[in-house]
Amino acid sequence: MMIRTQIQLTLEQAKRLKKMSKKENKSVAELIRMSVDKMINSDGPITDEMIKQKALSLVGKFQGPSDFSDKHDDYLTETYSS
Repeated sequence: MMIRTQIQLTLEQAKRLKKMSKKENKSVAELIRMSVDKMINSDGPITDEMIKQKALSLVGKFQGPSDFSDKHDDYLTETYSS
């Protein structure tokens, strides 16, 4: 059973939803329901603290040059100049 409800979106949200709707071949309503389900099934809205903790959990999980944080621009230039 579905319950009809009304929401207000910003102009930008509406534009992006319509574009996504066409791309995914789904109705705007379906995309909104999917978003609501995703939020309900998570621990609520994603906070800045959650993003920070997720990023920090990745520290040390990848290997690379030990000076990468200091010389990342040099490595990118080297990679894309080749």
